[in-house]
Amino acid sequence: MIDAFIANFGDILPFILIGFSAQMIDGALGMAYGVISSTLLLAMGVPPSRASASVHAAETFTTGVSAISHILHRNVDWKLFSRLIIPGVIGGVAGAYLLSNIDGAIVKPFIQVYLAAIGVYLIWRGFHLPPKPRDPKWVTPLGLAGGFMDATGGGGWGPIVTSNLLLQGSSPRHTIGTVNTVEFILTTSISLTFLFHLGWETFTTYTVGLLIGGVVAAPFGAMLARRVAPQFLLRAVGIVLTLTSLFGVAKWLGYIG
Repeated sequence: MIDAFIANFGDILPFILIGFSAQMIDGALGMAYGVISSTLLLAMGVPPSRASASVHAAETFTTGVSAISHILHRNVDWKLFSRLIIPGVIGGVAGAYLLSNIDGAIVKPFIQVYLAAIGVYLIWRGFHLPPKPRDPKWVTPLGLAGGFMDATGGGGWGPIVTSNLLLQGSSPRHTIGTVNTVEFILTTSISLTFLFHLGWETFTTYTVGLLIGGVVAAPFGAMLARRVAPQFLLRAVGIVLTLTSLFGVAKWLGYIG
């Protein structure tokens, strides 16, 4: 197996780099792993079905490593974790069950416009207002909405939950660490059944590369979230949130294929 990996390293390397880059951003900012990795895979000519399967399979493992890293760096607010985990899983499971009756793609563009507006505000706030951390009041609805959209719309946990918690004044470092840690349990609860159905065929060259890159990057993303100044984190989250949301809107409008 090792010999086969070495022999095919040149083919796997681009996907390792994609997994590393996407997980660095996701681990440091609490969002965008799926959007970035899927977009780059599609740009390289990977078929959409295989890109989606590979990203979801890899994400189940990378979120686990990311969660452990954030816990070790003490980025997790366990009080906030306990308030998010149950509604998040309930929302995710409900979304998975209702997926056949409700088309998440109909709602997703409007959510992306909303998130782009939040992104612009977070950028402004990062430059003009010194963050004053306070306990967020609206947590349970965010967990339900984030979990539901993640299951029905193919993503949304990080952008919806992280951005809205920051909007309420939650500490950037602990928000990112906590949202990443909850995401592991959420992703596992949503994806486990699909992974069983997909079987080992899911683990293609794309998946192996994303896994390796994501696992290597996860500790560095958690370290950045701990060490970078809150103001910079707000700006960075705002920029990534705005760009990825506008990309989704442009794709929905047909400007991007």
